[in-house]
Amino acid sequence: MNQLRLTASVVQVQNLRYTPAGIPAINLVLEHESVVTELDTPRTVKLQLRAVAFGAMAETMARQGLSMQAEFEGFLGNARNGKGVVFHIQAFSKT
Repeated sequence: MNQLRLTASVVQVQNLRYTPAGIPAINLVLEHESVVTELDTPRTVKLQLRAVAFGAMAETMARQGLSMQAEFEGFLGNARNGKGVVFHIQAFSKT
């Protein structure tokens, strides 16, 4: 199963664009920070993750702007250039 739920802040938003098929798309960078327990030891986790949204979700994300914190849901896929992963956002709710 490839499903991801992540609480994060939007730290970078590119301009809304359109795919060759005319579908709205937007690229973002999300930032997450939390403390998790690993081997009975608290560990601070900080990360930035590239993300993308398509269709009505892209249009909604374009209106939200920076610094929005939310719980994002979606799946991970390869980046188009084959370097790294991209989080494909399918839903979000503000926290």
